[in-house]
Amino acid sequence: MNDKPYDLILWGATGFTGRLVAEYLLKQYGIGKSLRWAIAARSEDKLKSTRQELGESGIPIIIADSHNPASLIAMVEQTCVVCTTVGPYALHGSLLVQTCVEQGVDYCDLTGEVPWIRRMIDQHHQTAASKGVKIVHCCGFDSIPSDLGVKFLQEYAYKTYGNYCQQIRLRVKAVKGGLSGGTYASLKNVLHEAHADHQVAALMDNPYSLNPLQMQQVKDQKDLKGIAFDKDFHSWTGPFAMAGINTRIVRRSHALAGFPYGNNFTYEEATLTGRGFSGKLKATLMAKVIEKMTQKHKSILLRIADYFLPDPGEGPSKTQRESGFFKMALTGELADGQSVGAIVTGDRDPGYGSTSKMLGESAVCLALDRDQLPLTYGVLTPAIAMDKVLRNRLQEHAGLKFKIAQRESI
Repeated sequence: MNDKPYDLILWGATGFTGRLVAEYLLKQYGIGKSLRWAIAARSEDKLKSTRQELGESGIPIIIADSHNPASLIAMVEQTCVVCTTVGPYALHGSLLVQTCVEQGVDYCDLTGEVPWIRRMIDQHHQTAASKGVKIVHCCGFDSIPSDLGVKFLQEYAYKTYGNYCQQIRLRVKAVKGGLSGGTYASLKNVLHEAHADHQVAALMDNPYSLNPLQMQQVKDQKDLKGIAFDKDFHSWTGPFAMAGINTRIVRRSHALAGFPYGNNFTYEEATLTGRGFSGKLKATLMAKVIEKMTQKHKSILLRIADYFLPDPGEGPSKTQRESGFFKMALTGELADGQSVGAIVTGDRDPGYGSTSKMLGESAVCLALDRDQLPLTYGVLTPAIAMDKVLRNRLQEHAGLKFKIAQRESI
């Protein structure tokens, strides 16, 4: 692997998020230093334009097409890790995953597309595991804070009390950031699949849809779709838009680890909206908007969103990204009634400013820290593939913080 020209190749560097990841890698690791990396896409002109915008003519560029097998093989053969931002992944990502598995190359992405991840698991997990390859989905805001946050809190619970939490809840306390056209396009594609195929819809409704098929327990609850009052936080809660992917990634991590928290472990996520009538109203509006947007692929709300939201390749401004942030609280309950808590924070817009740093560090972790990573292979989650090695990288370089906090202070 070390004889290859590059440690990692960033695929999709001409897109909105891809440019942000390239910008981060250049700022953090430079060119010709500890990390050997290149940018790739199907358009040479756009790649040169991206390189010019970054102000570094020394970044190597590679031309390939997501639907051209020969070009993908030629690209993948040159690297130890492929990091991709090209979505919707169900439309543009399958052949790349297959190529990475066949060539024995590690892979990471930003997808939140549950049906597609399920297909990748079914098609490639066993082969990737047998070949010592790590295929790691969801290396951004969905689902690193949730996945690594749960692992962090459980480690603390076991170290402090000798047992794991039987229940963990994540509450989104504050989020500030914008939406890119690429993310919205992926969301619409998932909705289209679900409305066109009842099996996909059932998959989306199954809390354990990403678990190994023989480990799809049925004891956990489905994601919150309405509103509820959280007595611990003294706040109303509404649905969290990312819960549909985050909860399934956390459960897959638990299953792949061999159910260390026990078969009765439960996990759920929601958004805090505040107390009183105003908090209840916010939660109700949030629930109604999400319900209407997901009920029908061509709902009126989706048509309105089509008009106002950005197209693929567009997203929040630099000022919006840098002024953004997120704060998430996790609370855990042990079987004996003990409780623990943690806070996960990010210093940039969660969807893009922070996500680009999370993905960049995930790729670097796979590329440079392989000897320190867990000996786990296949189609994995961030926690199972990289665990605390990635968490330490994110805290050192990417502006994330994982902190244990007293229950009453979070």
